[in-house]
Amino acid sequence: MDLYPAIDLRGGRCVRLHQGDYAQETVYGDDPVAQAMAFADAGASWIHVVDLDAARSGIPENRSVVEAIASAVSVPIQTGGGVRSREAAEVLFTSGVERVVLGTAALTDPDLVAGLAADHRVAVGLDARSGEVATDGWIKGSGRSVLDVARSFTDLGVDAFVATDIGRDGTLEGPDLEGLEAMLSTTGVDVIASGGVGSIADVEALAALEVSGRTLSGVIVGKAIYEGRLTVGEALAAIEGGRS
Repeated sequence: MDLYPAIDLRGGRCVRLHQGDYAQETVYGDDPVAQAMAFADAGASWIHVVDLDAARSGIPENRSVVEAIASAVSVPIQTGGGVRSREAAEVLFTSGVERVVLGTAALTDPDLVAGLAADHRVAVGLDARSGEVATDGWIKGSGRSVLDVARSFTDLGVDAFVATDIGRDGTLEGPDLEGLEAMLSTTGVDVIASGGVGSIADVEALAALEVSGRTLSGVIVGKAIYEGRLTVGEALAAIEGGRS
């Protein structure tokens, strides 16, 4: 299981939202590039970057920041937020992003996802509120269950699913282990857990999660790092401990 320290961008700054609520924002820094470099220096094997402004509007307002992060670090960057066209995705890939996450576009244009997955590394963002996939920056409900959407993409060549429990995101109250078990049971695609991690014990539990020989491929951690609940080094050690 890989660790993905998270950088959420809004107005060019590092922020975190509580349960996806744009009105409940905490700013953690004004230099996302320096933050990415610190994560890389601490041993992170990936960095997860989200353009929160674009997730809501579809306009890549923080694209230059994402490009600067990709240029500044040698570790691969996974990024999402408002990527709703081939052109938008191609710009990110050209700038050095390793994997692009599509959420809203996965629901509105699955052919776009399949087409990009044919020659790029693409993840589908499954952002769920009470089991229903949400879109447009987690504002709108899709009317489809997270497992139903996962099944529909299982054979389309996507690299991974990023599974986020919106109700837990930013709460530090622990991940949705039951929901993640269901994801592992439903699809053979790699699953990256996101939302709720608040302690070393949470990371260990995710690393140890196994369903029919399948384990999580990654975990995204944001607020717990920024709030000093754990460091990148401690999280990496916890992943190794959970595997043993």
